[in-house]
Amino acid sequence: MHPRATGADEDGAVQGKLFFDDRPVTVATREEVRGALEGGVFFWLDIADLDQEGVDVLSEDFGFHPLAVEDAEHFGQRPKLEEYDDVFQIVVHGAVPDGTGTVEVHCFYSERFLVTVRKDPCRALEVVRDRMDRRRHDGDGTPIMALYRVVDALVDSFFPVLAHFDDRIDELEDAILEKPSDEQLGTLFEMKRNLVGLRKVITPERDMFAGLIAGVARLPGMDEEAERYFRDVYDHLIRTSDLVDSYRDLLTGALDTHLSTVSNRLNAVMKQLTIIATIFLPLSFLTGFFGQNFAWLVGKIGSLPAFFGLGIGLEVLAAVGLLALFRRWGWMGR
Repeated sequence: MHPRATGADEDGAVQGKLFFDDRPVTVATREEVRGALEGGVFFWLDIADLDQEGVDVLSEDFGFHPLAVEDAEHFGQRPKLEEYDDVFQIVVHGAVPDGTGTVEVHCFYSERFLVTVRKDPCRALEVVRDRMDRRRHDGDGTPIMALYRVVDALVDSFFPVLAHFDDRIDELEDAILEKPSDEQLGTLFEMKRNLVGLRKVITPERDMFAGLIAGVARLPGMDEEAERYFRDVYDHLIRTSDLVDSYRDLLTGALDTHLSTVSNRLNAVMKQLTIIATIFLPLSFLTGFFGQNFAWLVGKIGSLPAFFGLGIGLEVLAAVGLLALFRRWGWMGR
């Protein structure tokens, strides 16, 4: 790794900021970055949007491996841990506050610096900045703890999103039992799609930290005390992974409940239509029978009592009899 190399504009500004333990936050320029590298003091460079100037800084001033720089240029990487000489590249994902996706952060870590590269705004990293300000007073300023705070904030950003999922699932279940609708069905599919997206990054991220705890890779400065903190991150990832699986099962159950409720209501409607059709069946027979043009029927049944008795009474009696029979069989409900 080459700490410094000549390249593009000396004073070109990188889309990021520099953080030190004992200095105010500064806008990152090529000159500032090179001064930080030569100063021998640990610093954190946060690049918000990697442009060509930022690529030059990573490849020329920091001397990162071309594969690592290429990964930082093309987002959409799964969580992973790669070692390039004395620099470790760690790809970590956090949650977007609205739960519709994740924010991807590429961390380049050594005992002399921490570089984070991201595309989207990240509330978790803002929280880390506040912690760094407080850390100046508690004396815990080791490089490995700076990395811990970044990954811990990103991992913890999943919990509020999953808590919101829990509330939405409860609301959906109540609404489905009250009155199922097509909008609820669309919401269920959208939430399931979001959970699948979270699961795609949480599971490999959990496995990555499991390997780190197991000693597959040894980060610079990782002592027994720091390992306890990273084990806590791994524990949080296990919890988030379990929550995602639980909520996925709950959404599947809510979807089954929605389909069952709609099916039961359709059966009830079909039963009501069947009752109506069955009631009109004898009425159609009676009207058809007495509507025959036989001389005996026309000649013998012609009085007003016969009209009310046979023409109306039989039809009313047939309808009432069928309704009573249906009620006895339990088709009419309570």
